[in-house]
Amino acid sequence: MNHASTVSINPVLVRLNRDRRHRSVGVFAAWLVILSLVFFSLDYLNVPVERIFGVFGRIGEVVADRYYPPDIRYILDKTYFSYVLGTIQMAFLGALIGILLSIPLAWFASWNMTPSRRLVYPLARFVSMGCRAIHETIWTILLVSILGYGMFPGVVALIFFSVGFAVKLMAEEIEAIDMGPVEAMVATGANLFQVVMFGVLPQVRVALTGIAIYTWDVAFRAATVVGFFGAGGMGWYLKRNVLQIESQRVAAIMLSIVVLVLISEAVSAWARKAVMKMQ
Repeated sequence: MNHASTVSINPVLVRLNRDRRHRSVGVFAAWLVILSLVFFSLDYLNVPVERIFGVFGRIGEVVADRYYPPDIRYILDKTYFSYVLGTIQMAFLGALIGILLSIPLAWFASWNMTPSRRLVYPLARFVSMGCRAIHETIWTILLVSILGYGMFPGVVALIFFSVGFAVKLMAEEIEAIDMGPVEAMVATGANLFQVVMFGVLPQVRVALTGIAIYTWDVAFRAATVVGFFGAGGMGWYLKRNVLQIESQRVAAIMLSIVVLVLISEAVSAWARKAVMKMQ
C-alpha cells in the first residue's frame, strides 16, 4: 500500500520540481538579459561609472558655494506671490477643464461602454494617446509659438496633459466594472442616462474622483515646469533668474516650489482619504 501511494505521488512531485526548475531558469535568464542590456547601454553611451559616486560630493560643493543661503526675502515679495497664485490658477483651470473633457472621452474609450467599437472607440483612444504621447513642455513650446507668451498656452498645454493622463485611467476603470447590473437595466428598458447614473456611476464614482484628484496634483507640478517655457507663473520667474545667474534667488524659488508641492500633496492625500470614506 505504501509502495502504491509512493508511486502515485512521485509523478506529481517530479512535475512540480520540473516546473520549479523551469521558472528558476526563466527568472535567471530574464535577469541575465537585463544585466546584459544595462552593461551594453553603459558601454555604448560611454557613461563614466567610476565618476558617478563622486558626483554627489561635487553637487554638494556647488550648492554650498553658489546656492546657499537661499534669498528668502526675494520670494516674499508681493509680485512673486502674484505669480504663485497665477501658477495655481493655471494648474486648476487646466486640470478642471481636462477632467471635464476626460469623462466623456473615457466613456467613448472604454471597450464595454463605447457607442461604436469601430469608429468612436479608436478615435477616442487616438485622442488620448496623442495628448499623452507629447510631453507637456513640448505642447507649451508649440502653443507659445502659436498663441504667444502668457498663461493661456500654459492652460491649454495642461488641458492636453490632463486629458492624456486621465482618460486612460478612467477608461480602464470603466472597463473593469461588473456588466451584470448594466445588462439587467438595459434588458428592462432603461435609457442611456439611467444606465450611466444607476448602473455605471455607482461602480466607478470613487475611482474617478480619486483619478481627478491625482490629475490635479500632477497638473500642479507640471504647471511649474510649463511656465519655464513661456507660460508665465513661477516657471517664468525661475527661468529669468537662471539666465541672470542669480543662484541664491534660484535656490529660493526652487525651495518655494518644493513647499507648494508638499502642500499640494497634503491636500491631495486629505481629499483621497475623504473620498475613501464615501465608499
